[in-house]
Amino acid sequence: MDPISDMLTGIRNALTAKKEVVGLPSSRVKREIARILKEEGFVSNYKVFEDGKAGTLKILLRYTKDKEPAISGISRVSKPSCRIYRSYKNLSGTTARGAYSTVVLSTSKGILTARQAKSLKLGGEVLLEVW
Repeated sequence: MDPISDMLTGIRNALTAKKEVVGLPSSRVKREIARILKEEGFVSNYKVFEDGKAGTLKILLRYTKDKEPAISGISRVSKPSCRIYRSYKNLSGTTARGAYSTVVLSTSKGILTARQAKSLKLGGEVLLEVW
């Protein structure tokens, strides 16, 4: 199974159940994705608890005053069965939602948003889209 897809499914399920915190097995890539979600304002915070080999990643989800989740949708773009890569020149057409979404890429400089990758003139694998 795909660990990033498992992470996104865990977040989606927690949002549907109106949970405040979601716990997931930790990895370097998942921590970087959580960092980007925090920087972009989709989650309140995240913390890593070292309790063995990988540890546990706890993500504090963000809701509006009306109890609506800050994340309207989150989806995996590149999958193990069908990898999707984009050059920095083609990053603007990566999403159908335009400015309302954030695209996360895996680049040679680490996990970055499409905006950061474009400013550094880096392309990479399109991991996920959040809106």
